[in-house]
Amino acid sequence: MKHTYYDFFAGGGMAGFGLEAGWECLFANDIDAKKAESYRANHHGGEHLLLKDVARVTVDEIPGNADLLWASFPCQDLSLAGKGAGLAGKRSGMFKPFWKLVRQLHASGRGPKMIALENVYGAITSNGGRDFATLAAAFSGLGYRFGAVVVDAVHFLPQSRPRFFMIGVRGDLRIPDERTQNDPSTLWHPPALLEGHRLLSKAAAERWIWWNLPMPALRNTNLSSLIEEKPTGVKWHTKAETKYLLDMMTDHNRKKVEAAKEQKTKVVGTIYRRTRPDEAGIKRQRAEVRFDEIAGCLRTPAGGSSRQTIMLVEGEKVRSRLLSPREAAALMGLPDTYVLPSRYNDAYKLAGDGVAVPVVRHLAENIFEPILIRNRLALVA
Repeated sequence: MKHTYYDFFAGGGMAGFGLEAGWECLFANDIDAKKAESYRANHHGGEHLLLKDVARVTVDEIPGNADLLWASFPCQDLSLAGKGAGLAGKRSGMFKPFWKLVRQLHASGRGPKMIALENVYGAITSNGGRDFATLAAAFSGLGYRFGAVVVDAVHFLPQSRPRFFMIGVRGDLRIPDERTQNDPSTLWHPPALLEGHRLLSKAAAERWIWWNLPMPALRNTNLSSLIEEKPTGVKWHTKAETKYLLDMMTDHNRKKVEAAKEQKTKVVGTIYRRTRPDEAGIKRQRAEVRFDEIAGCLRTPAGGSSRQTIMLVEGEKVRSRLLSPREAAALMGLPDTYVLPSRYNDAYKLAGDGVAVPVVRHLAENIFEPILIRNRLALVA
C-alpha cells in the first residue's frame, strides 16, 4: 500500500522524486505554466496537477485524504537576498491562501496526517523571527505537533544549499520515540532556529518537538564528477571572456586561481558575480571563485549575477562557461532521465527553485515513513 501526498507549489515535481515509488501523488498545484510542462513530462502526464493560482483553488478540487502535504512555498520575500517583506510580501504571502485551504481540509475531516513546509534559511529570521512564529502558530492552531530542522544539501550533493523544513504531525497520531529527542542538535538545529524557538507563543511551544535525524552517510560525489566536457545548452567561453572574469577578481580570488594552476591536475571551481564595495567604497561587480569541489547555492536566473559559472583549471590552461542545465539538475539530485526544458533560463530556474531530491528522501526515510508505518501498525493491532 502506497503512502499518499499532496504537492503544493510543485514546480517540476522534485519532491516526488525524493519520496520515490512508495508514494502516490493525489494532487499537485502550481501557477507556472513552464514548470507545469516539466512536471507533466516527468510525472507520467501529471493528470493530478492543477495549473492554477493557489488563492483560487477550492477544497473541492483537492481529492482524497493525504498522508503528507508537501509545500515549497515561494521564498523570494523570505530570502536573505530579498527586500524583507516576509510573509506580507506578494510572493511569500501566498502562504496565507495556501494555509486557508489547509484549514478547510481540516474542517471537512480531511486534514493531512503530516505537513512539511520547505523554504530558505531566511524564513527563520525574517521580520525578526515573527514570520517563523506565524508559521509555528499555523501548525499549533490546527493541533499539530511540530518542529523544524535546517538541512544543507551539501551532506548529499556537492552544492551548498541550506534549507528550512517545518514538519508537523496531526495531534491524533503517535510519533515513534526514536524520531524525537529532548534537546536540539548542533547539526540540524542552528542558533537562528534556537532563537526562533524562544520567540514562540506558549501554545506553540507546548506543541514543539525536536526532530531526531541521523547523520547521513558520507557523500561520495564531488563537483568535478558532475562537470560535462561537452555540455549541452551552453558553450565554453572564449579566451577573452575568461580573461574578463579573471580581471573582475580581487587579488584574493586571483590567488585562488594561481594556486589551482600549481596543482598540475584538473581543478574545477565555481564563480558567482557579486556587487562589492572597493577600497573607496564604490560598488563594483566582482567575480568570486571557490575551488572546494562544492558548488554555490543554485538560484533563479533573474540576472547574470544569479547564474553560476564554471572555471576549469588545468595547469596554465584556464577555461570558463556557465553551468549547464544538466549539471544544475545533477546538483539537485535529479536523474539523467529527468526531462529538462529546452531553454537555458527555464531549465536553470526549474533547478534553482527546486528542492534537493536526496534531502526529501532523508526526511521521508527518517520522519515521514516511520510515523506512517507506526500508526498503521497501531491500527492493525
